[in-house]
Amino acid sequence: MTTSAPETVLVTGGAGYIGSHTAIALINAGHNVVVIDNYVNSKPDALDVVQELTGTDIVVIEGDVRDRALVEKVIVEHGVTAVIHMAALKAVGESVEMPLEYYGNNLESAISVLDAMKAANCWKFVFSSSATVYGDPESNPIPETASIGATNPYGMTKEMIEVIIRDVAASDDRWKITSLRYFNPVGAHESGQVAEAPVGRPNNLMPMVMEVATGKREKVMVFGDDYPTVDGTGVRDYIHVMDLVEGHVAALEHMSDQDGYEVFNLGQGRGASVLELIAGVEKATGLTIPYEVAGRRAGDIAECVADPTRANEVLGWQTTRSIDQACVDSWNSQAH
Repeated sequence: MTTSAPETVLVTGGAGYIGSHTAIALINAGHNVVVIDNYVNSKPDALDVVQELTGTDIVVIEGDVRDRALVEKVIVEHGVTAVIHMAALKAVGESVEMPLEYYGNNLESAISVLDAMKAANCWKFVFSSSATVYGDPESNPIPETASIGATNPYGMTKEMIEVIIRDVAASDDRWKITSLRYFNPVGAHESGQVAEAPVGRPNNLMPMVMEVATGKREKVMVFGDDYPTVDGTGVRDYIHVMDLVEGHVAALEHMSDQDGYEVFNLGQGRGASVLELIAGVEKATGLTIPYEVAGRRAGDIAECVADPTRANEVLGWQTTRSIDQACVDSWNSQAH
């Protein structure tokens, strides 16, 4: 059970990959969950599975969080005491092609939710930020004090919202606001029943590898093998999604001792290359995963690894699940 009083938490985008896992972690910690989702990149049945797995009812509202009046109504009617804001468009490549849609949707969504919270006297806000705010880091692992400078519109929306919420937190001492900078979430719930299920073509490496493993895709495209890394392919800090979402619960529960605005990295603190992740899936599945090397993609960087010391020390949170475990759990989820 939770160490602080149970919260009633609104999870925006709660039917998505990270949102649905967050709902499980919140319920497991004794909190109540309310979800608003417009199902742009998710499916309603994800929340049906969450309710079955936890034996707990979730209040689910289909809607767009850019509708400020709707968000305020939900907060008031359901006695929401904290918000975890995940609703956003989230594909780096797509953001380069559709910058106006990304800036419009992501900034408007965050401002709408904060506006509604203020009107409804709800002051605890956890924001899903991203390691993309660091851009191409000067060195790895990256502490929260590193300079930021996103290299694509998606990352810029996260950076801009961080600026907005920092200013909001400074404007009124009732606010308790935390940015969680995610590194690369992978894996699935141990049941295999809640997993990453992108609508349309996947944008992240693990779902692409899984599509090859299940025969939906012929091969994995590896973009660049000439980076200054262990094997020339890009290195990322892959964090098991259940470790990531437990970080949200820890951040929420830390708010009883928090003033103002805080930032935490959520990552393992060590990286794996594209080829190492493919090898992990081969080990988990017993299959050979064919891949083809192509040129580097614009905006990609060589390496991005978290320094999670601050989250370890301040939140009392750390990762407990390996990349191998994430590969096994992702593969198990394919059977459902």
